[in-house]
Amino acid sequence: MITELNERSREVFRLIVDAYVETGEPVGSRAIARRLGAKLSPATVRNVMADLEDSGLLFAPHTSAGRLPTDAGLRLFVDGLLEIGNLSAEERESIKGQCAGSSNSLDGLLEEATAALSGLTGCASLVLAPKTESPLKHIEFVNLSPGRSLVVLVTESGIVENRIIQTPEHLPPSSLVKASNFLSAKLVGRTIPEAYDEIMTELDQARIEIDALTSRVVESGLAVWSGDANTEAASAAQSGSLIVRGQAHLLEDVSAMADLERIRALFSALETKEEILKLLSLADTAEGVQIFIGADNALFSLAGVSMVCDSFKTTNEQIVGAIGVVGPTRMNYARIIPMVDYTAKLIGRLMG
Repeated sequence: MITELNERSREVFRLIVDAYVETGEPVGSRAIARRLGAKLSPATVRNVMADLEDSGLLFAPHTSAGRLPTDAGLRLFVDGLLEIGNLSAEERESIKGQCAGSSNSLDGLLEEATAALSGLTGCASLVLAPKTESPLKHIEFVNLSPGRSLVVLVTESGIVENRIIQTPEHLPPSSLVKASNFLSAKLVGRTIPEAYDEIMTELDQARIEIDALTSRVVESGLAVWSGDANTEAASAAQSGSLIVRGQAHLLEDVSAMADLERIRALFSALETKEEILKLLSLADTAEGVQIFIGADNALFSLAGVSMVCDSFKTTNEQIVGAIGVVGPTRMNYARIIPMVDYTAKLIGRLMG
């Protein structure tokens, strides 16, 4: 549709979107005429705005108010008119410095990356953490509390991944050692999916005596991690785990969002996580930054919210996760898109 707009319509539309991003308020013809200098009169601008409204790119929130871009209008702007800026050296160093301080812990790296993005963009930041697919070097169980244990997985590339599992209460320490020994023999030097079938076959055929902890890890934990689509839990976890940071940023400019209840509805949706996981998982099959604006997705259509996300890859170009930000549809796309792109590439480099 962008090719169907003449130069005058494009300029007016671009200025309307720019003003909307700055203020979140409806934009009137006089304000646009002032931005254009003496090039167009308010009456001419009104006619152009009426044409843009007829095309579905603008709408009037109130009878006598100015105009706002529709979700379709924002999509057109991002796809055809947006001039993406460059990150400043300070912004790059801020993201790099925060992520580099996370040592070799995968969880730490992703936590710092989301915190850095949230702080710089003023939006909620989220990341879809990758599953551990690298061959394992070490596996260990640590008792946390009755009914809960920590599984520490160290890959051959040095990445550390921690998973908390439910365990039988009053489990003796010897069972943790027993589980570590059994699984280490099967997993070290191999990925979890590679070892899964062999372990399950051995459990079924040999009927070896194994304590409740190891049974739970193999039958529940490994089945989920391997991406077994036969179980609901596995399907939900197939894309890995989700980290969300900075939700409070979405409440800082409630007046621009028009309705606090819509934001609360979004928070409720974020808590369920399923739709967010589906959106982020789309990055697994796409190149470059993905942008979801309002009505592009059912999750955001009633909340006046957009998401910008990008996948991150290992050095061998394998996509292992995605990171992005959620904010109002009037977010500063020109600044946020390169920020997400840079952070995704940085995570890939730091993962090795």
